[in-house]
Amino acid sequence: MTELDKADRELLDAMQDNCRVGLDVLADKCGLSVPSVQRRLKKLRDTGFIEREVAVVNPDKTGNAMSFIVMVELEREALHQLEDFRKRARSEPQVQQCYYVTGEADFILVCTARNMADFEELTHRLFFDDSNVRRFRTSVVMGRTKTGQKIPCL
Repeated sequence: MTELDKADRELLDAMQDNCRVGLDVLADKCGLSVPSVQRRLKKLRDTGFIEREVAVVNPDKTGNAMSFIVMVELEREALHQLEDFRKRARSEPQVQQCYYVTGEADFILVCTARNMADFEELTHRLFFDDSNVRRFRTSVVMGRTKTGQKIPCL
């Protein structure tokens, strides 16, 4: 499955808004039958269009109210060193997103923490303890204007 038709795009769009909506609601919204929605969703999952379905948690309610954007510059960029950093970032629960980028930095991370002391501990684990990190620059998020992972499908 490499091409999406209009109904597939509508399903993906609806699922990104609320993946807990009932099949009957999805069917009505997309002009399909419930069995057709089931088949299409299975195919979208099996082919990787839908990677996973998650709950979006309010960070303020969990005590992780602080967010940080961190630009990381590595000393050396051999393939195994890039992969080592990726593994460290993936294994760290406070790293919400990690992007390998071009430009001034090698990686950009979006991190969360309870407070500044918690973030400082994270910097020691991820950056100070890694001899391949040349430098990192941090911006503290003052407020969330828009967050999400929604991909335009329509």
